[in-house]
Amino acid sequence: MNNTINRGLIALSFICLFAFSTQAQTINNSKFGKGLQFMAADSSFSLKFGTRFQLLYQGGQNPATQEWDDRFLVRRARLKFDGFAFSPRLKYKIELGLSNSDIGNDIPDQTNNADNIILDAVAKWQMTPNLELWVGQTKLPGNRERVVSSQKLQFVDRSLLNSRFNLDRDAGLQLHHEHQLGQVVLREIGSIAMGEGRDITVNNTGGYGFTGRVEVLPFGAFKGDGDYVGSDLEREQTPKLSLAASYDFNDNAVRQRAQLGSFLSDTRDLSTWFVDAMFKYRGFSAMGEYANRKAPDGPVVLRDEAGKVQETFVTGSALNLQAGYLLPSNWEVAGRYTDYNPTNATGLRAQNQYTLGISKYIVGHSLKVQSDVSLIEEAGREDRTQFRLQMELAL
Repeated sequence: MNNTINRGLIALSFICLFAFSTQAQTINNSKFGKGLQFMAADSSFSLKFGTRFQLLYQGGQNPATQEWDDRFLVRRARLKFDGFAFSPRLKYKIELGLSNSDIGNDIPDQTNNADNIILDAVAKWQMTPNLELWVGQTKLPGNRERVVSSQKLQFVDRSLLNSRFNLDRDAGLQLHHEHQLGQVVLREIGSIAMGEGRDITVNNTGGYGFTGRVEVLPFGAFKGDGDYVGSDLEREQTPKLSLAASYDFNDNAVRQRAQLGSFLSDTRDLSTWFVDAMFKYRGFSAMGEYANRKAPDGPVVLRDEAGKVQETFVTGSALNLQAGYLLPSNWEVAGRYTDYNPTNATGLRAQNQYTLGISKYIVGHSLKVQSDVSLIEEAGREDRTQFRLQMELAL
């Protein structure tokens, strides 16, 4: 049944695209990497359609067998629609995920109530010049690395900090405010969401999720919104810095990682702190993040008769530091260090990861080839190495 629905949504997307292309008035500024752009003849709405995919090869030596394990897959495949409706003050964004990695990661173990093909479906109303209301499903204002699009990452994929503690997407309301004091840019974001992740199709199981974020840009705004783009492709001519902190409280969370992971048999209140920074100057970029998640009543939900943990929320802390330099030839060399320390009671293993990445940007982040190699140190296990090579193509 779900496959039928998914195929229907995909077919509907292409039917809509064909209808717009034959009946709408085309704007003559479409170019590679910017999607197809359309405007209604009466200017009552606009539409930009884009598509992108990532092809990934991943391999590494298996410490247990001493053999090379590898795979080749479509890491991401997306359809994206955005524009305005009725008035330029009312914008919208729809993004659909088509690959198994997009759809299959977060299907609950116990109930088939998550329709993960829908990544974003959000309306954005510009209430005042400095205040915007978002309604629908989209990324929560958590850690910077998660809000950065997967198309615009500095490495093949996000860090271990992000995979363990990010807030991901959720459905609800967000308020975005921005103002300026001299050259200093200040941003405040508040969110109330369902707390269980994207497009859950049953009644709310636990409580709600409440998120707040504050950003300070002491040297002014980045070119091209570069504070949420990996690498310094704009080659900032003056130093640019963004400092930020986020806090999320998930009341009676029911999933292992708040908005992500398996549904558990009991709930916990989860509180998560993020502190992050982005710096760019003349091709050099650096980003740092710290995350800390706690469950005041203890993260463990279920143990077996021997006392082994069977169900637990993922709590603990993590640190991620990364930096890179973009050469005039648009080759970039970057390094990343990630330290992950789960709460002892969870029984999860601590990890350190050291990553070296080399990227070639052919048309910015719209056409690029990225590779990285990581040394993974995991408590209680033999060290292992992972190699990845990925191509990104976005129209």
